Amino acid sequence: EVILSESGGGSVQVGESLRLSCAAPGVTFDDADMGWYRQAPGKECELVSRISSDGITYYADSVKGRFTISLDNYKTKVYLQMNRLKPEDTADYFCASSLVAPVVAGVECDYWDEGIQVTVSS
Repeated sequence: EVILSESGGGSVQVGESLRLSCAAPGVTFDDADMGWYRQAPGKECELVSRISSDGITYYADSVKGRFTISLDNYKTKVYLQMNRLKPEDTADYFCASSLVAPVVAGVECDYWDEGIQVTVSS
């Protein structure tokens, strides 16, 4: 069983940065598509970013140019670097892996684990 665990969330001010990390004990992501979803209160789950097993990246329009998804050299962690944060980035963020389910738009956030909270204050 692959259990994804996120870290790095928290509360920041507008314009600041955060880096989210995700790992699964004993698991490498060599052949997996990885991604990050988010869900703000009262809003639908959104696929924020995705990196395929061959390195192709996807970003939602709302985060293009501000967020960067990457993997560490050992393919054991996936990161989401979030720069120039805005209040509308406030949400619970969920790490996703194709080792669990397809990382595509339309998957509900509660399909993944508990997620991690990011709050951006103005």
